[in-house]
Amino acid sequence: MVYSKLVLGLGCGLLGADAYAPGTHAALRPAKVRLATPAMNARRQHLGAALGALGALASVPAARADSPASPWAYSTFLDAIEAGQVEKVSFAADGKQALAIDKDGNRHEALVLPEQTPELVKILTKKNVVFAVQSPPANDGALLGALGNLAFPLLLIGGLFFLQSRGGAGGGMGGMGGGGGPLGMGKSKSKIQMEPQTGVTFADVAGCDGSKLELTEIVEFLKNPGKYSALGAKIPRGAVMEGPPGTGKTLLARAVAGEAGVPFVSASGSEFVEMFVGVGAARVRDLFGEAKKNAPCIIFIDEIDAVGRQRAGGNQGGGGGGDEREQTLNQILTEMDGFDGNSGVIVLAATNRADVLDSALLRPGRFDRRVPVDLPDVDGRLQILKVHARGKPLADDLDMMMIAKRTTGFSGASLANLLNEAAIVAARNDKTVIGYDEVDYAIDRITVGMVKQTGTSFPQRQRLVAYHEAGHAIMGALTPDYDQVAKVTILPRSNGAGGFTLFAPSEEQMSSGLYSKRYLKGQLAVALAGRVIEEIVYGEDMVTTGASGDLQQVRNIARRMVTQWGYSMKELGATSWEGDQGNGGFGPQGASAETENRINEEVIKLVADAYEVCKETMLANRDIWEELTEMLLEEETIDYTQMETLIKKFYPDGLPKGERIVRPTLAAA
Repeated sequence: MVYSKLVLGLGCGLLGADAYAPGTHAALRPAKVRLATPAMNARRQHLGAALGALGALASVPAARADSPASPWAYSTFLDAIEAGQVEKVSFAADGKQALAIDKDGNRHEALVLPEQTPELVKILTKKNVVFAVQSPPANDGALLGALGNLAFPLLLIGGLFFLQSRGGAGGGMGGMGGGGGPLGMGKSKSKIQMEPQTGVTFADVAGCDGSKLELTEIVEFLKNPGKYSALGAKIPRGAVMEGPPGTGKTLLARAVAGEAGVPFVSASGSEFVEMFVGVGAARVRDLFGEAKKNAPCIIFIDEIDAVGRQRAGGNQGGGGGGDEREQTLNQILTEMDGFDGNSGVIVLAATNRADVLDSALLRPGRFDRRVPVDLPDVDGRLQILKVHARGKPLADDLDMMMIAKRTTGFSGASLANLLNEAAIVAARNDKTVIGYDEVDYAIDRITVGMVKQTGTSFPQRQRLVAYHEAGHAIMGALTPDYDQVAKVTILPRSNGAGGFTLFAPSEEQMSSGLYSKRYLKGQLAVALAGRVIEEIVYGEDMVTTGASGDLQQVRNIARRMVTQWGYSMKELGATSWEGDQGNGGFGPQGASAETENRINEEVIKLVADAYEVCKETMLANRDIWEELTEMLLEEETIDYTQMETLIKKFYPDGLPKGERIVRPTLAAA
């Protein structure tokens, strides 16, 4: 039931000036060579000297490491002195180590006992060996080693400064905006879009007359500000358009600018938040600065909830990203406070999460107008379909009102996509006009996916699916005050469904969101009907897993009836037992373990009662769903007119009202 970017590198040699014809494409001509100036040569010489010095520092430890000192035992050291093989000796300052250089220039280290140093000095003097006391050479090696370790970071930093100076002298690389090289990442590179004329008017926006009425006074102010100033009135500085995705909030903002004939300056809220703190605030200043230069104008911030979320209170920090978001939000508030009464700059914003916006953003003097942009009703959908049907050849018998009634819950963007899909299907089938079959196919593709070309060649499977869907359809048709059956099919879909039954919800219920307990109980029974039919036809042991999605839906509805809507007065009372998930853990908590057990018991009772009603109704109306099953096996798809004909065959006087279990009043002929 359905309720790799390829990059080609060209290595070219040096070509003469006449190698390319005058008409050769610029991308194929060699780049112009920029002559070096004396200043540039000086910078290059300084850079070369610095890099050479750093390279020399890096190479010193390696050079010293090429001739390491070999160790000598103290006795070997004395024997070498007596044999006249030692030329020079250096003592460490602490007298515990000596470095000897022999006649061949080789270096040797020896450990010396400090108390024997006077005797050793006498021997060296006697043998005419040059000796001295100084710091151990190993300390020099450590110092040079440390300097060598610093060579690479210094080279890297020097290279970055060189690139920075080149970027600053040359005006920056193309496409970098105001970045200014690798050290300019914190600067603003805002993607501000400014349109002098949008070319969109209210005539291009359909299905949201109430929202257009709310925004009309903004248009009037931009057209005739003196009318309001004479009376001391101040137009709202900002308005937030809130509603589900695809309802036309961006189009409305463009239409306001188009109707008023003023420039349209826009940006997305996600573009203001970066990893560098302060970038978002800079972009906000750029945005408002651009708007003030083009006043009067409209500023439009799409998805403002990305930057305007409720700020954490107390010590609830959000990390670096939260700090950046808060600074950006504060800058928006500051800029809006900086407007004088008649600056001619009005800020429009769009969001589908108005509940998470910061209260400071919505106070009077800022975004003090909230314009709801809801899903269109049937008349709104009809107007939207007419707008998007412009330029599309439609069949003469295509009823747009019927399409509007079948698309309950569709947004404006969904309706535009619907007609586009229908046009694609018509072109694929080599048709010159768009008919109902193409629209019907497009609706099914959008709601339940494409038709699978496999799985229709198994007769037993097809019969099982036909029984299952017939159960949903007949139970829905016989349930008092339930939705109309719009379509039943056993064609498998790409979303995994073997078939589906499509209901057309009541426009009144969809718009109000108010559902009765009777309706919800009927929804439970309709969802269980497919499994009930399988049990009746094949037996309890042969029931398949095909109803898994239906059972999940049943559980969700029954639990919400108990925990959210208070439909278990006797056991649990008229209260909500669901914990508050959106108040940081400070709202009402969920039920205790004991109450949770009682909730589960009430859910089971509701489901069991619905199962009983469904089974009795199916047993009493077996002839109807058996006939519908055969129709589905023959035609694969049944529409609402065929369903009405079938029901009238068994209930010529109409369905009884208020019956808990509907039984046929006339046997099938």
